[in-house]
Amino acid sequence: MTATMEKVAIGLNAVIAAVTEEVPRVLTVRRMAGAPDDAAEDALPFGPLEPETDRTLDRGLRRWVFELTALDLGYVEQLYTFGDRDREWPEGAGGTRVVSVAYLALVREGEAAVAGDAHWRDVYGFLPWEDWRGGRPQVIDEAIAPALARWVAVAGAAMERRERADIAFGLGGAAWDGERVLERYELLYEAGLVPEARRDAMARGEAAARAGKGRRWPPAPLPGRPMALDHRRILATALGRLRGKLKYRPVIFELLAPTFTLLQLQRVVEALAGVRLHKQNFRRLVENGGLVVGTGRQHPPTGGRPAELFVFRREVLRERPAPGVGLPGVRRGTLGPTSP
Repeated sequence: MTATMEKVAIGLNAVIAAVTEEVPRVLTVRRMAGAPDDAAEDALPFGPLEPETDRTLDRGLRRWVFELTALDLGYVEQLYTFGDRDREWPEGAGGTRVVSVAYLALVREGEAAVAGDAHWRDVYGFLPWEDWRGGRPQVIDEAIAPALARWVAVAGAAMERRERADIAFGLGGAAWDGERVLERYELLYEAGLVPEARRDAMARGEAAARAGKGRRWPPAPLPGRPMALDHRRILATALGRLRGKLKYRPVIFELLAPTFTLLQLQRVVEALAGVRLHKQNFRRLVENGGLVVGTGRQHPPTGGRPAELFVFRREVLRERPAPGVGLPGVRRGTLGPTSP
C-alpha cells in the first residue's frame, strides 16, 4: 500500500519590533483575506524561502523583508516554527501544509523608514490586556474574567479550566506573570473569545459541528485588533520571548539610540514589559550592574534639570553570563490579582 505524501511549503515570518515615544510597535503589512470581497487584514511581514538562492533562512528573511519594506534588519533571532495543519487559508485548502519559521527582529523605528504597504502598529492594540502601565487593564475585569467564567461553567472539566484561567490572567488570587503572553492568547482562542477562533472554525466548516456539541460563540469578540491567519499568536509568542529576554540579555539596547538618558532606557523597558518600574531601583540596577556608562554630555534640556547621556557598556557581555536589565522594583499598585 502506497502512503500519500502531504505537500509541504516553507515560509518565513518576521516580527519586527520597535519602541517609539513609549509605544511598543510592530511592523505590519496588509493581507487580503480568503474571498475577493473580504477586507484586508493586518499581517506580519511574510515571504517564501527560495531554496536555490537563500543559503540560510536568516539571509532569506533579510532579503525579502528588504524587498517588501526597504528595511535593512540588524538584530534578528529565530523565534519558533509554526506548522499546525490548515493554519494557512486559503493556501492550505489545496492540501499543502504551510510551515512558517518565525523570526524576531529589533530595530529603531526612528531610523527605519518603510516602503510599500507597511505600517507600524501599537502592539497593545492587538493585545490590550498585556499593558499594565496604567494599572490593571479594565478589559480583564469588564470583559475577559466574565467571559472566562461562562466558559468555565459549561465545561465538564471546570476545575482544570478555572485553574488555567486564574494562572493565565492573574484571577482568583493568582499572581500576574508577564511572560505568559502566548498562554493567555491561546486560552482566549480556545474559549472562542477572539475573532480568529470563529473565523478559523467557519473556514474549516466546523461551525455546524461545534454548534451541535453545545458550543455557543459569544455575541461579540473581546477588544483587540485581530490579525490574519495565526499572526496574532506569533506576535504573542514574540512579546513573551522579549519580556523573558529582558532579564538575561541586553536586547533592550537594540531599540535605543546610541546615546540615551536613563529615563529613556526605563521607559523603553516599561513599554515592552507592560509595567511601571521604581525609578531609583531601576537606575541603581543598571548602573551597579555595569550595563551603561555616562558620557559626561547632557541631554538637550526641554525645561527642568538636564539629564546625562549614557551608552551601552559592551564589556558587560564578557563580565556577566546574563547581563539583562530585569524588572527591578515593579511600582507598587501596578499589579494586583482580582477575583472575577
